[in-house]
Amino acid sequence: MIELAPSILSADFNILGQQIKELEAVGVKWLHIDVMDGDFVPNISFGMPVIASIRKESNLFFDVHMMVTEPIRYVKDIANAGADMITVHLEACEDCEAVIEKIHKCGCKAGITIKPSTSVGELEPFLDMVDMVLLMSVQPGMSGQSYIASSTERIHQVREMIEERGLDIDLQVDGGINEKTIATVLEAGANIIVAGSAVFDGDISTNVKKLCGIVGEYDK
Repeated sequence: MIELAPSILSADFNILGQQIKELEAVGVKWLHIDVMDGDFVPNISFGMPVIASIRKESNLFFDVHMMVTEPIRYVKDIANAGADMITVHLEACEDCEAVIEKIHKCGCKAGITIKPSTSVGELEPFLDMVDMVLLMSVQPGMSGQSYIASSTERIHQVREMIEERGLDIDLQVDGGINEKTIATVLEAGANIIVAGSAVFDGDISTNVKKLCGIVGEYDK
């Protein structure tokens, strides 16, 4: 199953609830939520109060990407706020296995992610523990960046690693995905596609339908 996961980092927070309703109306099932601390990445986004607020009005699958140093400190609070999936950066964790265990203990699915500069081989010890791998195809921390071309081979490599182990886990890609690049990441093996500006810049319904039209060619 291939899913589009719009990233609310690119949304208009003045009308965030309305925009989430627009996503639901056109059949979106996932919502990508970036939590940034200004330490692991230079930007600061939002945290538990925003997640809890939109959780009250939405039944979408909340896919929370924590760009936070030592995220284990906040896992329980993020879970209680309404996360369904919590993804953490390998580079940000002193004990990644402990973080994954805590995420599962809190009743959420667990994901692991790496920056573009980190070798995909670093993921291998954790593949059997997680429900999803997220590959960043831009530098984490800011929306609107262009897709890094070398990410395509990295997606291929991780998909091969997953299949070689016979694992049933998702492979998500985040960064610079739009009408021009989405087919590339799908062909490489991704099945959860994060898109921010490509969804929220302009008419949301039209943008989602265009992207999902391309997704539909691969989701057969």
